[in-house]
Amino acid sequence: MNSTDLHAQIAQAIIDFDMDNVENLTRQALETGIPAQDLVMGGLSAGMGVVGERYNTGEYFLPELMMCAETMKLSMAILEPLLQAEGDSNAIGTVVIGTVTGDMHDIGKNIVISMLQGAGFEVHDLGIDVPTDKFIEEVKNIKPDILGLSALLLTTREFMRNIIVALQEAGIRREVKVIVGGCPITQSFADKIGAGGYAANALDAVEVAQTVLR
Repeated sequence: MNSTDLHAQIAQAIIDFDMDNVENLTRQALETGIPAQDLVMGGLSAGMGVVGERYNTGEYFLPELMMCAETMKLSMAILEPLLQAEGDSNAIGTVVIGTVTGDMHDIGKNIVISMLQGAGFEVHDLGIDVPTDKFIEEVKNIKPDILGLSALLLTTREFMRNIIVALQEAGIRREVKVIVGGCPITQSFADKIGAGGYAANALDAVEVAQTVLR
């Protein structure tokens, strides 16, 4: 089986959320000598592109989106060590992401991470309930292109403002693009706190990330 066929089969596995076969296909592709980054871009990213189209047209809904993301994660678990070995120079950008202080929700964040990885980003996940000073520390250490802030609760979204203020106070606000998202977040709120971008959903997050890099 040639590389084109394997790329297509991996993409289709993502589209069909075929968790039973995606790992075997990923290993088979690697055994033929296809680089991990090539599989991410030609297989996973291609598949998620179709998923995005189906989501936007109403053919897929959030449950399907989540299953596609879970399928992608199975493949990424195999590819991530190889991506690191190949070097980060192949990544189109670096993202640090986390859920803000007091918020224990991570489903939306995890879907965003899968989407970003599928699009070729290097992603550092700080997890949930992340203190403001942890965000600042990791931005200083990793020097990402993008800082992603997630919140699901109205009561926790104000911590996004605190993080942006802390970036300013640390003198590194201009060094990173801040993208915010989550159920209680709106474009108006993002503008009000001085965020560089707002993503209404996981698919928007990829598009916004690509846009702010340009």
